[in-house]
Amino acid sequence: MTPFAFGLEVLLVVLSISLLICFVRLYLGPDVPDRTVAFDLITTHAVGIFALFALRSNRLVLLDGAIVISVLGFLSTVMLARFIERKGPAE
Repeated sequence: MTPFAFGLEVLLVVLSISLLICFVRLYLGPDVPDRTVAFDLITTHAVGIFALFALRSNRLVLLDGAIVISVLGFLSTVMLARFIERKGPAE
């Protein structure tokens, strides 16, 4: 195993663990802004994992999936931010 492949595997493990922590934050988040930030981090982690899988498997199609996830994540974060702005956080 080359050092580059080993580094990719380590990064995938670190991103996966961090993704699980973000899911816990999404589930436990005390209010809507915390959950919105956790969701945004989940989409960021998903893009990173897709990019690492694309590097590992030499398939550029996975990068298209990463682009789609990033656009949908951005749009959903903007949508949730507008919802919070209009309704206000629940107290």
